[in-house]
Amino acid sequence: MDELTQNYIDYLIIEKGLSDNSLMSYSSDLAKFITFLEKNQIHDLNDVDTTVMLAWLVDLAKKGLSAKSRARHIITIRGLYKFLMAEKKIAKSPVKDIDIPKTGLALPKIMTIDEVAILLDAPDIRKPLGMRNSAMMEIMYGAGLRVSELIALRLQDINLDANFVRVMGKGSKERLVPIGSKARTITQKWIKEGRAPHLKKLSTPYLFVARAGKPMTRQSFWKIIKKYALATNISKNITPHTLRHSFATHLLEGGADLRSVQTMLGHSDISTTQIYTHISRDYLVKMHQKYHPRN
Repeated sequence: MDELTQNYIDYLIIEKGLSDNSLMSYSSDLAKFITFLEKNQIHDLNDVDTTVMLAWLVDLAKKGLSAKSRARHIITIRGLYKFLMAEKKIAKSPVKDIDIPKTGLALPKIMTIDEVAILLDAPDIRKPLGMRNSAMMEIMYGAGLRVSELIALRLQDINLDANFVRVMGKGSKERLVPIGSKARTITQKWIKEGRAPHLKKLSTPYLFVARAGKPMTRQSFWKIIKKYALATNISKNITPHTLRHSFATHLLEGGADLRSVQTMLGHSDISTTQIYTHISRDYLVKMHQKYHPRN
């Protein structure tokens, strides 16, 4: 079983090009599944049937996993069996008739346009660190980047003359995303005035750097966001991803079409982007209720 699951992991790496975080999730789910089978004296994936799958789901529930987590586990094992059937290693899939638990529509948290403005104006751009922090937040909101994409940016990835940034997204898929004038101005200021003093003669290809010329980490940027949210008295639980969610929602509220937002976000499937239409719909209902004369 270990060999078959490793073949699947290799397939995800080579053929699907999944990110390290996604691979860790898949590997963890697969390891837990194999451990459950071995505890129940099952040593061949061909011997797994619907009864075994249901017992496994009961075991996950007993361990306190949420419906969302159980759904993710099922999707992982479905993918495993689909791969093994395609490779003719397995005769049938025991997961085919297993329903995914209802998780509901998980709407991402967003900020209002005013809240974003307050947060983005918080850094003191007279200082190198303030310039860096401001540029990072402006680009993240201005281009809707994932935090992993933001911290991986290199100097060569940003074109301030053409106002766009080149992003390496999930699955090593490259995309070009426009940036606004505010993001362009502060990033230019950071590169020309702040980056060299901050580096102190060290050399690095990364656009945004932490101490000793090292690239910024996710945790460090999360702390920066938290610091400014606290300083500006924003009561919402703000994370770096909140800026990405807000970027998409504000574009749709402003009239952008879904396909354009999908392209800018780097979503391979438009159904992923459609989550934001629900937020915009809620927003429109509120605006209608607030301003329409017949309400």
